[in-house]
Amino acid sequence: MSFIEVSDLRKSYGGRAVVDGVSFTVEEGEIFGILGPNGAGKTTTVECVEGLRVPDAGRVRVTGLDPVAQHEATRRVLGAQLQESELQAKLTVREALELYSAFYPNPLDWRPLAERLGLTAKLTTRFAKLSGGQKQRLFIALALVGNPRAVVLDELTTGLDPRARRDTWELIEDVRTGGVTVLLVTHFMEEAQRLCDRIAVIDKGRVAALDTPAGLIRRSAGATVISFTPSGPLDDGDLNALPALASVEHRDGRITLSGTDETVNAVLTLLARNHITAHQLRVHDATLDDAFLDLTKSDTNNNTQEAAA
Repeated sequence: MSFIEVSDLRKSYGGRAVVDGVSFTVEEGEIFGILGPNGAGKTTTVECVEGLRVPDAGRVRVTGLDPVAQHEATRRVLGAQLQESELQAKLTVREALELYSAFYPNPLDWRPLAERLGLTAKLTTRFAKLSGGQKQRLFIALALVGNPRAVVLDELTTGLDPRARRDTWELIEDVRTGGVTVLLVTHFMEEAQRLCDRIAVIDKGRVAALDTPAGLIRRSAGATVISFTPSGPLDDGDLNALPALASVEHRDGRITLSGTDETVNAVLTLLARNHITAHQLRVHDATLDDAFLDLTKSDTNNNTQEAAA
């Protein structure tokens, strides 16, 4: 049995389907990522996993437990860091950590956790006086202090500076090494590529793709990208006829092509045949960013009722 099971999950707001048949499983000890554009249904999906929202249809189980009907039992095995949270303004960091520790039968020692997240110097600071990044680190600590078997992290490192972000990534890797299953919602492609064993890309309330980061990149329309500034004009017809070409872009005299190794070899042959020099030539493999853009389509009229709800 998978640690987390989501099957044909559906949730609508105001008659509009925000989650429309989402299915995936998370295996024990896995870091499972969820990516998607704003309003795609990511947060609603994980809130159903946490038991914070009641699905309209479908099935959700956490270690076999129904997060809604068996909410208290689920809370003992599943920690959560929400996308948006608040605490009482006068509560200090120490008081918050002690309070949350008291909710669980076998909590972690919050002191090393606070030290790892850079909160030791802020233990006597009231919540209202914390910066956005410090609040985020506190909520991560509160999600982990109950010593959960699994944790949901929604926009884990939003508001953190690059150093704090990387420190937090190391903490999550250590958490997984300790046997905790992680369900991670993120907008940071570098974060997903580094941390996640598998990723579900959700777009318009549906799973557009589910694979390892490397697998998603391989499925990208252009697995290899070549860019250069030509010393002379190139015929668009010749460029569009290149084998395995996925896309071609002209910007400020620079040409960027995506395709495969066959495309790269063909464009180099084309340049040589036309006696054109490729200035500032760059060839690199596609990234998770490229795969994400291929798999999701921008919708400027997308009404993000998920966020409003």
